[in-house]
Amino acid sequence: MKGNTVGSRLSVEKAYIAGFLDGDGSIMLQLKKRSDTKRGYRFMATICFYQDTRHDKTLYWIQKVLGIGYISKRKDHITELRINGFDRIEKILLDLKPFIRFKAVQAKAMLNACRILRKDINMLSKKELLMLVDVVLTIQSENYVTKRKKSKEELLDALGLTP
Repeated sequence: MKGNTVGSRLSVEKAYIAGFLDGDGSIMLQLKKRSDTKRGYRFMATICFYQDTRHDKTLYWIQKVLGIGYISKRKDHITELRINGFDRIEKILLDLKPFIRFKAVQAKAMLNACRILRKDINMLSKKELLMLVDVVLTIQSENYVTKRKKSKEELLDALGLTP
């Protein structure tokens, strides 16, 4: 978190951002196909905040406080603040963790994934890959789902972990 703010003010800002994440945000760990890698996939960690475009000033404020992320306006009049990257996500979640209430399960699971994914993906053990599959499924099951997500079998197949 950026800024030369007094400790209590920074705590209030973190609490507000955590509440916003709990209500109008998502924590996502996705397995994405990649043709430019030896494995053919990569994991992508994302925190996303959503707001009606008419009221998107809060997203710009959150972006400023966190010092990261990009904002985009969708055709359905929703504005998103999206933050990607394991190190960034881990730092933000560690800062917000004391204040997160409704997405505590997703935050804990994502923190576990970020710790595992610090390693080179080609150096991950089968056990670590299986743990990541469990994290993806845990986060998916806790999130509001608007479209079909990958099943455990599809994830295992994509990672080459099927017999």
